[in-house]
Amino acid sequence: MAEKLLIQGNEAIGWGALAADCKAFFGYPITPQNEAIEWFAREFPQRGRVFLQSASECGSINMLHGGAVTGVRAMTSTSGPGWALMQEGMSNLSNAELPCIIVLVQRGWNTTRHAQTDYTSVTQGGGYGGYKTIVLAPKSGQELHDFMQLGFYLADKYRTPVVILSDAILGQMMESVELQTLDFEPLPEKDWAVTGKKDSKDGNRRFSSIAQGMLPTPRHPNLCSFWEDYKNKLDSIKENEVRYETSQLDDAEFILVAFGYVARVCGQALLWARDKGLKVGLIRPITLWPFPSKIFEEKSLTGAKFLVVEDNMGQMIEDVKLSVQGRAEVHLVSSLDRHLPIEEGAIYPEKVLEKLEEII
Repeated sequence: MAEKLLIQGNEAIGWGALAADCKAFFGYPITPQNEAIEWFAREFPQRGRVFLQSASECGSINMLHGGAVTGVRAMTSTSGPGWALMQEGMSNLSNAELPCIIVLVQRGWNTTRHAQTDYTSVTQGGGYGGYKTIVLAPKSGQELHDFMQLGFYLADKYRTPVVILSDAILGQMMESVELQTLDFEPLPEKDWAVTGKKDSKDGNRRFSSIAQGMLPTPRHPNLCSFWEDYKNKLDSIKENEVRYETSQLDDAEFILVAFGYVARVCGQALLWARDKGLKVGLIRPITLWPFPSKIFEEKSLTGAKFLVVEDNMGQMIEDVKLSVQGRAEVHLVSSLDRHLPIEEGAIYPEKVLEKLEEII
């Protein structure tokens, strides 16, 4: 039986990385993810793994680049302001097609309190180049642990950075987490890794570039050839890696949509609504990119209405609206609907139920 620990979500990140056989962590302290960097500082060196604290988030994303290019599993973690500083590095990682993990523990704009304010930048690509990265949105400490393993698997499978999108409530909350090791399909060898001529089977050196398409190579003689390969990869991810969770959709006339901690809030609101005889369901996107548009399109054709619940001013709602293409009403519960109109407030199930009853 797997060991169980009562730990913070930020610590679950570390245990999940360890289960995924992550070899290196590079990062810089920032609230509200400091428990994560403390965990890696404490646990990795004594296990023969690499921990390096950088001088800034610009440094940590570039250290991550250097680690990932060798083919080892490597990662960093940060919060909103640090994420902003990492955007050029994210573009470089994406162009170089380097697998790695970036954990983003969201906070409210210019405060250290909880929020879900980084949805748009992680799903649309905040740097240059028009890249996309897989984004996984856990809702519990257990999923933070498990999604670290899933994230590294997907990163290696598609040679892409993967973002694990947490938030301050998930990061700080303590829950029981089972330290299970997940099994995935075998992955191809990393014959692209820059490890020295002696380690390559063909005896040739490997190199990595952040300018694929600009510097001619046998694989990509020009920019359009790189774009074609990159588009094919993104299309494959959209075809095969969409993940979402549903509840009581069969007869639902009103559908709640939420991710992260708010998905748990909506789970309680759903139970209360059903007790009142309201035909309410729930869709929780797990991959925020690729977004599960098809299920929204299907339910919009049944005449269902949607209530998007997110702890920001409305970001995921744009993807929901694009998915239903005007065929359904889409409403919003936002940060302005917190139980207290201050940064310590949170979205509670009572407010979600109240909004549902208003719509009905």
